[in-house]
Amino acid sequence: MVNLGISKINEVVAAKHPGLSEYAACQSHAFMKGTGAFITGSGAAFVLQKLLLHRRLPLSLQWNVLLSVVAGSIASYAVTRKETQRCSNLWIYLETGRTPEQQATENILSSESKETAESSMKKTKYGDSME
Repeated sequence: MVNLGISKINEVVAAKHPGLSEYAACQSHAFMKGTGAFITGSGAAFVLQKLLLHRRLPLSLQWNVLLSVVAGSIASYAVTRKETQRCSNLWIYLETGRTPEQQATENILSSESKETAESSMKKTKYGDSME
């Protein structure tokens, strides 16, 4: 068994995916950034409401807290989503050796070559392919 954070991973799985520890570290970092964004966003929104918007929008404390938590959640979601996408790209690179952009280009080129190969094949009225 191989330790990966607090969980144990089977050695066969760890050997099959050598980049697993880097991916797990990246995901952990992404979640910690999201937590930091929630705390920072909530605090900043609360302070802004108290300092700038209190005269124009007099809300009670519970509404200020609610709006601050919602703003912090949105900030946290955005940061975590961006960082998780970066980790997914890292995982794809570690597994295949190519970036997702390179894979997309290769997929487009391979589908175009399939289309040209299929267009050179003639189809009969019954749907059979002929060369």
